[in-house]
Amino acid sequence: MNAAQYEKKYIDVNGIKTCYIEQGSGEPLILIHGGGAGANGYGNWFGCLPLFGEHFRTIAVDMVGFGNSDSPDPATFEYSQKNRYDHIAGFIKALGYDKASLVGNSMGGATAMGVAVEYPQLVDKLVLMGTAGLNGEITPALQPVLGYDYTPEGMIRLIKTLANDKFVITDEMVQYRWNNSVDPTNKTSYDATMQWVRKQGGLFYPEEFIARVTQPTLVVNGKDDLVVPLSHAYRFLELIDNSWGYIVPHCGHWAMIEYPADFAAAVTSFVKSH
Repeated sequence: MNAAQYEKKYIDVNGIKTCYIEQGSGEPLILIHGGGAGANGYGNWFGCLPLFGEHFRTIAVDMVGFGNSDSPDPATFEYSQKNRYDHIAGFIKALGYDKASLVGNSMGGATAMGVAVEYPQLVDKLVLMGTAGLNGEITPALQPVLGYDYTPEGMIRLIKTLANDKFVITDEMVQYRWNNSVDPTNKTSYDATMQWVRKQGGLFYPEEFIARVTQPTLVVNGKDDLVVPLSHAYRFLELIDNSWGYIVPHCGHWAMIEYPADFAAAVTSFVKSH
């Protein structure tokens, strides 16, 4: 991990100062991180950025309320799923693109899906990796994520939940994500985001909404994902007519971090061949 190698860039998206980093050139591939504490564009995609950058203009964006993007006051801004996908749709337009391919993990996958449904003209190909969007049981295994306590030890417990059993957790990763999570601005917006999720009873769409996805879609899931079980990947494949599946063994919720080369190769092949 070396965030300093990437220049932080900013663009105005309907009044929200939005941070992103990028690598490479060519067709646009936008990477949307998940909603875990301390998440941002670099922290989720550092392993894949140079790999995707060999083939595409690869852009890792910080969603509204995360990383270095603006965190509007929760008193006047609802941290809803609609506002997240409206923000990403505005981001694509602000970059000057008529269309881009989207890769989303977890909350970022649900966000990418929302763009694909509500702004179909903006989305070329769609990649959903360990994606939220289906209504499922909240198991005790998720407590380190939902009950994150803003301590370094809590961050280690969170990472252990998201990655496979053999994943090597570095001090650098823990420190990076923990620093992001305790930033006062990020903490306020994260708390508001989680409050909205709890109020809704989860982060999901009606199944008929998911079935409206028409773009070529690659559904990726780790076999050992505790957050989004394999059964959800199969259900997405059933609901999305124009979809392919890629299942990664010995993998949790973070295929892009646990197995970046495998993940990047599968996604690159998919985007280029459809």
